[in-house]
Amino acid sequence: MKGYRHRVLDKLLAKKLEAKGAVLIEGPKWCGKTTTAEEIAKSKVMLAKPDTKENFRRLLEIDSDVALDGATPMLIDEWQTIPKLWDAVRYAIDHRREMGQFILTGSAVPDKNAEKEREHSGTGRFAWLTMRPMTLFESGESDGSVALSRLFEQPDKVLEKNRLTLDDIAFLICRGGWPMAVGLPREAALEQAFDYYNAVTKEDITRVDGVKRTSERVERLMRSLARHQGSQAPLSTLRADLLSNETATLDEDTISSYIDSLRKIFVVEDLPAWNPNLCSKTAIRTTDTRYFVDPSIATAALGLGPADLMKDLNTTGFLFETLCIRDLRVFAEALNGKVYHYRDKNGLECDAVVHLRDGRYALIEIKLGGPSLIDEGAKTLQQLTQRIDTARMNEPAFRMVLTATGQYAYRRPEDGIYVVPIGCLGA
Repeated sequence: MKGYRHRVLDKLLAKKLEAKGAVLIEGPKWCGKTTTAEEIAKSKVMLAKPDTKENFRRLLEIDSDVALDGATPMLIDEWQTIPKLWDAVRYAIDHRREMGQFILTGSAVPDKNAEKEREHSGTGRFAWLTMRPMTLFESGESDGSVALSRLFEQPDKVLEKNRLTLDDIAFLICRGGWPMAVGLPREAALEQAFDYYNAVTKEDITRVDGVKRTSERVERLMRSLARHQGSQAPLSTLRADLLSNETATLDEDTISSYIDSLRKIFVVEDLPAWNPNLCSKTAIRTTDTRYFVDPSIATAALGLGPADLMKDLNTTGFLFETLCIRDLRVFAEALNGKVYHYRDKNGLECDAVVHLRDGRYALIEIKLGGPSLIDEGAKTLQQLTQRIDTARMNEPAFRMVLTATGQYAYRRPEDGIYVVPIGCLGA
């Protein structure tokens, strides 16, 4: 597959297969789930092909043992299109009593009944992995000279050179992390995100649950979500955006159902709020922060290209944040961690908190770059650090200002805060 690179998830997949009977890889279509699984699978069933799907469905009903009798691990792509497959795989795992039997891939969450059954019967047998579009490290634009894992070791010295410019970042925001776009000529690469956006609005959002939705309304909703990247915009705000261009009655429940459908096909991936122990009784905002799974979805929804972003750095800053959150999520999961957002009632905000399973965490501010913005980010990190109750939780393992530009990645001597251009960040 054009644009395929070694993925951060590759090692994680191999590790999960050693510990579970099956691994389920979910994520947006076109992000490389199937290609990644094919690298390790010994046999495969591709249910995206209509004839294959129908034949496999019939065979599964007649004799599930024969249907699942292939070299292991067996890849079953778009498994959710045959919900009964879940029980058949679970049964096979229980009776074979061996690890690494199946890899299931899917670009949509199953319907509610199948999802409920999956939650009850998968415990102990399945591992779940989420795949996202490629990080800049995976697509080769970042040299990965400053690994997130290394920063958790708190190195005294960091000094690496960054080769990406703001022009480069504007292009990479619009191109996105779609594997098929990597390595294509510039214009062809930029077209991939628009093709993805068109597929979502005209086809995928209906196919996820069979509910017919107006493509024009989906387009308006996605444009509204694009304008509110990195914010906690309530449904009422999104509704106001949509009603300005629509005469029909549109309630918040309807908007919520549309967003839920986008979430089921992994277009939307909001960031949960972080709830630390603080010295003061400051109220923490618990609303999730709105993000697309890739920044190029936002630029496609808004009809923007790299030149447009260079003329509007305010918009570029919000969309750069979406890119950074995408990359941080991938790197954090490789470290058994998750990414959160912090905001309190007084307006103190931290763009990203990477919290690992072992209790270590990092505070990260995301800025386009330049001395004044870096100082602003460092000030925010220091203020939040001072509010954390270190008698009840650890101090942050490190603090970082993650930037779009800058000649070097380095550690500030005055406060120990790392300043790292995204072109240097790796896993």
